Amino acid sequence: MQIQGIERFGWCRVGVVWIGLQVLSVASLVAAPPCRIQIVDQSNGWPVPLVELTTTHHVRFISDNAGVIAFDLPELMNTETWFSIRGHGYSVDKDGFGFAGVRLTPRPGETLTVSVRREMPGKRLGRLTGGGLFAESQKLGDHQQWTEQGILGCDSVQNIHHNGKLIWGWGDTTVAKYPLGRFHMTGATTIPRPLESFQPPLQLRFDYVRDVEGMPRDVAKMPGPGPTWLFGYVSLADDQGRHQLGATYSKINPPLDEYEKGLCIWNDDAQRFDREKVVWKKSDQNPQPPEMPHGHCVLWTDDDGIQWALFGDPFPTIRCRATYADWSDPSKWETIDAPRSVSLAQPGSENNQSQIEPHRGAIAWNEFRQKWVTVFTQKFGDSSALGEIWYAESDSPLGPWAGAVKVVTHDNYTFYNPQLHPGFVQPGSPILLFEGTYTSTFSKTTSPSPRYDYNQVLYRLDLDELFADQPSSSH
Repeated sequence: MQIQGIERFGWCRVGVVWIGLQVLSVASLVAAPPCRIQIVDQSNGWPVPLVELTTTHHVRFISDNAGVIAFDLPELMNTETWFSIRGHGYSVDKDGFGFAGVRLTPRPGETLTVSVRREMPGKRLGRLTGGGLFAESQKLGDHQQWTEQGILGCDSVQNIHHNGKLIWGWGDTTVAKYPLGRFHMTGATTIPRPLESFQPPLQLRFDYVRDVEGMPRDVAKMPGPGPTWLFGYVSLADDQGRHQLGATYSKINPPLDEYEKGLCIWNDDAQRFDREKVVWKKSDQNPQPPEMPHGHCVLWTDDDGIQWALFGDPFPTIRCRATYADWSDPSKWETIDAPRSVSLAQPGSENNQSQIEPHRGAIAWNEFRQKWVTVFTQKFGDSSALGEIWYAESDSPLGPWAGAVKVVTHDNYTFYNPQLHPGFVQPGSPILLFEGTYTSTFSKTTSPSPRYDYNQVLYRLDLDELFADQPSSSH
């Protein structure tokens, strides 16, 4: 019995030591700092957000707004590891077997750099909305001053300058606490030129309209079931000279059935849009809505000195005189025949086509080019059905539009409803900024990009580089 007791005691002591070693081993792994992997554009050294690195056992990492990945897999530390690379317009050379990637040996606390080649003129600056903009960097102790803004994702953007501020609005919005988020537009303001820098890392803080709990709240809950979507934000002076912020609203029955359209006005005291008038209700007699202010608004003064508000997505389909009285009176609206296609700068460069059909987009006057410019999503592009972005120009906002050049690509992913931001930069700047909704919706992908999916991503196009081979007189 004594021997058995000693044996049991001895087994317990050994067991305690073994368990202790296991605890120490796990603790040391947990405490080991991640390996920093930074993704940079080989042409300028800028960080590149939204580049995916995937191991051979299908663990995926995605660079954050600072172009950083915090690699923390204990099973691959100090191990030569192959990472496949997917960059949505950024790439590395393929090897002899056709694999595009790099071999790295991650070590705790070390920094590894991966240079990627930009394949398109557009430079990806980063994500404007959602959660975890600097999540990877913060794991490494960087960007600790950045705090979350309360949403995880949001649909297409609307914005307009109004009373000294830039007004922002987004469609359906994802929150953390439940799969159903906000479905009646969220809203925010910023200063008119909200970016201090036009290169990564991108960080733009919005002043959201919030509820009593401090969360971004609905700002356009019109009567009736289903979500409310707003289009065609506009700021126009009324008869007293005060600028009113208005928009076109649509009421939606899931999944995508419009049943009511009308006009709404911003209520500054209540911090919400109120219904101004119903223009159309779906019925057997009126199954389709009339042409209404839609998409994005630009102001234009014609050769006769008349200022117009033009509404289109991308190209104007309706106009009214640029007054609140004319905008709010449907009898004053005039329809415009918008071009259905845009001619290519190099005919035949896109599957032997000479024309590209736009899906959605925006137009703006560009002082650097002394042209009206547009960016738009192509219908049924090569790499993705709604993810290829093109640039084109015109002497008039009414067209014709020509010289289309592909500037951004997304591999089997959607990038829709792009919006231009000409007011972000100084007049005459060659920098053109635009954002769009990056989403797996309408694509064939089965693996949405964590954090980035269903959010707004900002791109930069340098027009001096795009037209570097043209004589300076063209400017």
